[in-house]
Amino acid sequence: MLLEDPMQGVAPMLTAIRKLQLSSEHLTTLHPDFLLFCLLAKCYKPGLSILEDDIFDVDQPRDFFLYCYYGGMICIGQKKFSKALELLHNVVTAPMSILNAIVVEAYKKYILVSLIHVGQFSISFPKYTSSVAQRNLKNFSQPYLELANSYGAGKISELELCVQAHNEKFEFDKNLGLVKQVVSCMYKRNIQRLTQTYLTLSLQDIANTVQLNSAKEAEMHVLQMIQDGEIYATINQKDGMVRFLEDPEQYKTCEMIERIDSSIQRIMMLSRKLTDMDEQLSCDPLYLAKAGKERQRFDFDDFDSVPSSKFTI
Repeated sequence: MLLEDPMQGVAPMLTAIRKLQLSSEHLTTLHPDFLLFCLLAKCYKPGLSILEDDIFDVDQPRDFFLYCYYGGMICIGQKKFSKALELLHNVVTAPMSILNAIVVEAYKKYILVSLIHVGQFSISFPKYTSSVAQRNLKNFSQPYLELANSYGAGKISELELCVQAHNEKFEFDKNLGLVKQVVSCMYKRNIQRLTQTYLTLSLQDIANTVQLNSAKEAEMHVLQMIQDGEIYATINQKDGMVRFLEDPEQYKTCEMIERIDSSIQRIMMLSRKLTDMDEQLSCDPLYLAKAGKERQRFDFDDFDSVPSSKFTI
């Protein structure tokens, strides 16, 4: 870090992590530093190799927060928004007694990635989110929540006005690049909505409807979306018409069957892991002591609530 050459630390740190880990499920104190090196060096692939491991064993909560936050940023850099959303979600919903800066910054990026990947954002928290996060996070993220509301309205002009109003804040948070991706994604979402209504549409009509500057710009957006598999369509260059198609995937190819089987195997593994963790928790002395105290308190309350006449001899 002092030499301003973080690339030198990537390979040794990865080797150290593998030597320190008790298993691939173990999060060491070196994980966050390694991911930070990958971020600063813009060397994302080694970071992704670490993020592929399912983590169940955590020594220090701070390591977990930083691991998920840096990991989310690496996935954003690689356009792996689904995994980024999962990691940032883990930061926001993790147990905590006090709010920390890592969670606040993760929540801001969580809002932006949700808009990019899902096309919407819900301000309500899952039930398992800590009360501290539910009470305070929104107070530190008002510009981002306003951006989400503008995005939900579906009007690009309102969204751009919101970006201009909070441009300095987004730039200060180093999230302006993500915000610009949110604006770009609104064009895509509006084009996707057209596929649900029309079978054919001219490029000029698409440009007018989604508020693009020209038919040529609309064509570039449609071509990119076709290439990325976000819509299924063909463009007739002669008359400038776009024909929207159904999803050609029949879900019966060998590749698709392998993907489905892999997902089923992963779910079964997670189910077994959850069962094992539940059994370990049920035998934990601290848990049993606390559960015993709670049970005694409730038993005592129930005893007091019974009328004394029930015990008359």
